[in-house]
Amino acid sequence: MPDKAWKALERRVATFFNTERNALSGGNSKVTRSDTLHPDLFIECKQRQKHSAVTLWDETKQLADKEEKTAVVCLAEKNRKGFWILVHSDDLSKL
Repeated sequence: MPDKAWKALERRVATFFNTERNALSGGNSKVTRSDTLHPDLFIECKQRQKHSAVTLWDETKQLADKEEKTAVVCLAEKNRKGFWILVHSDDLSKL
């Protein structure tokens, strides 16, 4: 029986980060609630039909491609320090 889509995503992400999927992520694991068993990163995977941040990234990518640049979207919340960086996994090594 094939994996459910979210399990397949967790496996791909774990492989990308050179680790394994945590089969019992969430409350059932005695090791970590992370979706992977990475020793340093707590990785949460979410698969949806659409993410608004990804839609913004798609629009930014079109503009970046015209200038032969790498698309990076930075998200921030008012009155909160720092920001989040959204970059496609294929482009991560360029940073």
